[in-house]
Formats: sequence, C-alpha cells, structure tokens
Amino acid sequence: MKLEDIVAVSGMPGLFKMAGSRPNGIIIEDIDSGKRKFVPSRKHQFSPLETISIFTLTDTESLIDVLRKMYALRDEVALISAKASNDDLRAYFLKILPDHDQSRVFFRDIKKMVKWYEFLTSRNLLNSTTSAEEEE
Repeated sequence: MKLEDIVAVSGMPGLFKMAGSRPNGIIIEDIDSGKRKFVPSRKHQFSPLETISIFTLTDTESLIDVLRKMYALRDEVALISAKASNDDLRAYFLKILPDHDQSRVFFRDIKKMVKWYEFLTSRNLLNSTTSAEEEE
C-alpha cells in the first residue's frame, strides 16, 4: 500500500485507505479490518497524507517526508510518547525537523504526527515504503 492512498478523516480517529470516491463523499477502508464505509463530504473533511505539509522557516516540508525522517532517525532519536509534555514534544521534533516554524507548528500537530507514525510503523506501512524507494 502506498502512503499516497492513506487519508485522515475529520471527526474519525486514525488513518484510512481511500477505496473510492463519489460526487458527495469518499469510500474509506479500515486498514486493519478491511471494512469499507461511505463518508459524506457534507459532514467530514478528507486530508490525504500526501497533501499535508509542515511549515518550516523558509518553505514547507511534506508530511510524508517528515514521517520518513522520523523512520530514518529512529535509532538515533528515540520516539517520544504522544502523551509527553509539550516541552518534550517540541525538543523531539526539533531533532527531527530543526527548521520547523515553531509559531505555526502546534503541539497538537506534533502529537498527531507521532500517533500517525506509530500507526504506520506498527502496520509496516512506513518501513516498506521507505525501503522500496531507497532501492529505486
């Protein structure tokens, strides 16, 4: 599965695979169970992971690139808990992306990235994508 197929849906915890689209919403698939569900666009907003960016001091950095940096630095920088203090979260993220704009990247954003990283690595979605791209 490609990371480009994964979406976050407002009001629903976790990440989902986009299975299809309709004019009034999308069909999402639970990554673990494979169950499909229609989600209307009048009630929810959809954010594919490939369209999310993190503000830096000069430009933006793709969320997928940040998640890959987290994976690449997993041996040097220990993953922090999403429930850690705000100071610890900021210190961790400064090690991952030192030039992120601290005034526009909020603690809730860092927590969400940590949760999504844990979700993807626990299902071997992040490391399989990273190793496949390194081979190319």
